[in-house]
Amino acid sequence: MALEIRQSLSLAQQLIMTPQLQQAIKLLQLSRLELLETIHQELETNPILEEALSAGAGDESRVEDKTDEFEKEFPDRPESPAEEVSREDVDWESYFSDYTSRRAELPHEERELHPIENITAAKTNLYDHLSWQLNLSNLDDSQKELAEHIIGNLNEDGYLDISLEEIAETTGQPLERVTETLKVVQNFDPVGVAARDTRESLLIQAKFHNLGGTIVEKIIMDHLKDLENKKYDHIAKSLSVPLQEILQSISIIQGLEPKPGRSYLDEETIYITPDIYVFKVGDDYQILLNEDGMPKLRINSYYRELLRSHNPVSESAKTYIQDKLRSAAWLIKSIHQRQRTIYKVTESIVRVQRDFLEKGITQLKPLVLRDVAEDIEMHESTVSRVTTNKYVHTPQGVFELKFFFNSSISSVDGDAVASESVKEHIRKIIKTEDKVRPWSDQEIADALMKLNIRVARRTVAKYREAMGILPSRKRKNPY
Repeated sequence: MALEIRQSLSLAQQLIMTPQLQQAIKLLQLSRLELLETIHQELETNPILEEALSAGAGDESRVEDKTDEFEKEFPDRPESPAEEVSREDVDWESYFSDYTSRRAELPHEERELHPIENITAAKTNLYDHLSWQLNLSNLDDSQKELAEHIIGNLNEDGYLDISLEEIAETTGQPLERVTETLKVVQNFDPVGVAARDTRESLLIQAKFHNLGGTIVEKIIMDHLKDLENKKYDHIAKSLSVPLQEILQSISIIQGLEPKPGRSYLDEETIYITPDIYVFKVGDDYQILLNEDGMPKLRINSYYRELLRSHNPVSESAKTYIQDKLRSAAWLIKSIHQRQRTIYKVTESIVRVQRDFLEKGITQLKPLVLRDVAEDIEMHESTVSRVTTNKYVHTPQGVFELKFFFNSSISSVDGDAVASESVKEHIRKIIKTEDKVRPWSDQEIADALMKLNIRVARRTVAKYREAMGILPSRKRKNPY
């Protein structure tokens, strides 16, 4: 058989991700803060795009008319959501010279200052707080160098992350001098800082409160494991003291700080801003998109007038304007599509989870992505992207949209129960249990059976651990 080269035609379907489609998918899964950051970056880099001022109801018709007119004149251009009056020529040189002269004539007292609400005070962190105390100490230069090395190797909880031998090797100082300097730093505020483990930190705090040689110190030194497992009778037997004294000492230990550096964390609390609100109006629920702080984007009319005009424009400039124009129009369209998709998904969730909105988490129904995808006629991947890092404000609180998607558990009568609903029942059962004799996982499973929920003991244990709830022996409170 002879080998030869031939040309042939074939038809094939292939999915190609265009840059515009990639941008739309990216915007779909961004959180509210990330979307605002993306919009501001685009406003800075794309001169065609600008933020529109809020227009009244009477202005909307004029905007639509001008948009239709623009589409007729430029049919090959992307759609523009708004139009503004064209700019007039301004003598910028004379304007800035007049502005500078006017500012120079103002007295010093009349200069505009930043509003007090825009000035934030920096919070003192652990390193600055310890360094300030170190500068006030009477240590010599070599000890201050060691102390700075110790302070610089503390983690956010205030514990020393490296060994004393490593500090001695790095600084070239004797180990005895490193140990002596460490004790000095451990006397700084907050009490218990620069310890190497929890036991040492608690011992430092106990000595600071003049509890050295007491039962409190003995429990910290030798019985922390029993304390963790709440084996109080075993501690009392080992120390040969009454159980009541052990309980009093434990109450003192519980008042100590296991993480001394926690009060000096400089991390700021980030508050969740809901992407959508669900309000009850009468017997129905209304859905409202959160548009607060979201810029209203539109196409800059100056560049559109430039394309309309007969003034000579270079081919490269015209191509640049057209590319930026398409990019801006596609961004606006993608943002609108994102908001519409979020609304549709939330609307579908509200229809399914109406009992949850009325009565709380215990009435949450099982729901999967496919159910919502079929309801709104979209792909599951689209629903998954929409529900990522999106939050909804409901009469029951603020929840992530993914919270409403959970697996189902069969009840005694055959109906399906949501896993989050089961977790809430477990949480309520443990909250109302007798602290002297807390319920075991099997007893919780039996209590759920009475609520028409059939789960195994190991399922109860799995849900309890997922919620961060301790087992019964560690929840036991003997007093």
